[in-house]
Amino acid sequence: MHERGLFSSRMGFILAAAGAAVGLGNIWRFPYLAAEYGGGIFLLVYLILVVTLGFTIMITEIAVGRSTGTSVVTAFAKLNRKYTFIGYLSLLVPLIILPYYSLIGGWVMKYAAVYFMGQTDTAAADGFFSGFTSLTVEPILWTLLFVALACIVVVFGVEKGIERANKILMPTLIVMLIGLTAYCLSLPGGLDGLWYYIYPDFSKFSAETVLAAMGQVFYSLTLGFGVMITYGSYLAKKTDMEKSVRTIEIFDTGVAFLAGLLIIPAVFVFSGGSPEALGAGPSLMFQALPKVFAMMPFGSAVAAIFFVLVAVAALTSCICMLEVPVAVLGDRFGVSRKTASLLVFLFTMALAVPISLGFGMLDWISVAGMSLLDMFDFFSNNILLPIVAILTCIFIGWIVKPKVVIDEVKSSSPFKAERMYVVMVKFIAPICIAAILIYGLLSVL
Repeated sequence: MHERGLFSSRMGFILAAAGAAVGLGNIWRFPYLAAEYGGGIFLLVYLILVVTLGFTIMITEIAVGRSTGTSVVTAFAKLNRKYTFIGYLSLLVPLIILPYYSLIGGWVMKYAAVYFMGQTDTAAADGFFSGFTSLTVEPILWTLLFVALACIVVVFGVEKGIERANKILMPTLIVMLIGLTAYCLSLPGGLDGLWYYIYPDFSKFSAETVLAAMGQVFYSLTLGFGVMITYGSYLAKKTDMEKSVRTIEIFDTGVAFLAGLLIIPAVFVFSGGSPEALGAGPSLMFQALPKVFAMMPFGSAVAAIFFVLVAVAALTSCICMLEVPVAVLGDRFGVSRKTASLLVFLFTMALAVPISLGFGMLDWISVAGMSLLDMFDFFSNNILLPIVAILTCIFIGWIVKPKVVIDEVKSSSPFKAERMYVVMVKFIAPICIAAILIYGLLSVL
């Protein structure tokens, strides 16, 4: 039978939740969005949204998890059986994201291996990335290794697996990130890149900036994934929830900021401030950065450390997404942790294989002009995730009422942001999330 565990300490929970939040969204997605939407102005908008919208959704999910003491599906069922379907929709988010997220994690591990072998020029060569991703077997093997590592951690449970792993992985990530950032800023021209990154150019402010930052808040903080509900169910009743959420926000935003501080000045310096390089979008990490590393002093060593760092960040997020269905299988159906982990592993790989082949032998498959990976990403992040978040806000704000969350927060500490929370969860958050959903749908029409 499934045995539930608890985090041994507040810091253990914070590191695990921060590990869940800190992933490719911070180190890969955040820098290219910041570069695309004007640097400093994007940072400013993002920060405002994190402490308002992000805080509201995160404390809601953690409170729901702790008050019910169970995983995402059972949590909604306990609060109101009629709305169990919201729990199942939440479960779908990590199940859809896991396969392509793990594939990208495998790519990162491949790049780390290439740089450890000193093949800097190979990684920077035109066509290397597309050549590798179009292969039939190798990308799948790297994905399998990545998912297997995450599953091993999950098998060991909450305290001995997730908590222990994050106590090692998160400080390691921070140390590497600070070291690399300091090195890149010390390079000639680094401070010019820093200025581009932090200066809020209000002429570049637009509705798209707000919507992009809003979407990134959800992606970066792992909101709507069922993760924070699951981790909240492992949180001791005595833990100060509001303070914990604020700490996680600071941790997550700090990592995202440092990632941008590393990547954008580096690209700025070695591209001569080229708008094309800075606006490389999703390809920034796999195509633009390798060219930067090839020109950089000690580039091979820096690149190897960087891709290990990204792999660590991706792994911590993968662990948390795996934990969601594993916890549901345990709480809802009584499946043991080992069996549940194996089932989720097989499911993830079963979907990861065709997504990977979508860059090779299945590249003829296209939906609305999107590859299989882009289709999975679009559906999960632009449609399903906002729907789950809206339904959660409506459910808490209008069905079971905010008192459920407020009472849970107050059971361990004062709730300083109570008034803001009520207004946000009932009115502002649903409107903001609906805007993300509409914007996402319009982008493909």
